[in-house]
Amino acid sequence: MTQDISGRALIVMGVSGVGKTTVAQALAEQIGGRYIEADEYHPPDNIAAMAAGTPLTDTMRHPWLDALAGAMQQARTARPDTPVVVACSALKRSYRDILRARNPDAITVYLAADPDTIRARITGREDHFMPPSLLDSQLETLEPPTPDETCVTVDASLPPDISVGQIKETLLALSTNDRLTSLC
Repeated sequence: MTQDISGRALIVMGVSGVGKTTVAQALAEQIGGRYIEADEYHPPDNIAAMAAGTPLTDTMRHPWLDALAGAMQQARTARPDTPVVVACSALKRSYRDILRARNPDAITVYLAADPDTIRARITGREDHFMPPSLLDSQLETLEPPTPDETCVTVDASLPPDISVGQIKETLLALSTNDRLTSLC
C-alpha cells in the first residue's frame, strides 16, 4: 500500500460486535497483509468464562495479550515487508501497550459505534462465544485511543467496505514526511 505501512502491525480494535473481524480481514486482503484473529490466542479458560457470561479480568487477559503480541512480532519478522492486521478488542490502553511492547510501531484502528448498533449486531450473530450480556462490561472497560497513540478512528456503523476504504484513505493521508501521525 505505502512504505509507511509496509511491515507494520495494524490493531483493529473495539468492543465485541463492532465488526473487528470483518473489517480486519477485508483490510488485510486489500493491502496485501497477513490477518491474525486475536480470539485464536485465548486460553480455553478465557473462552469458557466468556461463554458463561463472565467478564475477563486483567489477569485473565494478560497471557492472551502476551501470546498475541508474540504472534504479531513473529509474523512481522517472518515477512518484514508485509503488514500484519490484527482483530483484537484491545479495550484498555494497558492492553494496547502490551501489544506495542513487541510491536512498537503498531497503528491502532479504533472501530467506534453507538451501543444500540453494536447490541443489534451481537444479538443477530450466531456461533460466537461472546454473549450479548457482556457488551455492557466491555463498554465500561473501553478506553478509546488517545492522540499520543498512533491511531485512526472509524465510524463502524458504516458498511464494512466503506469503513475499510476510510481506513485506507486515512492511512495514506497521514503518511506524510515519512511519518505517520495520529487521528484519534
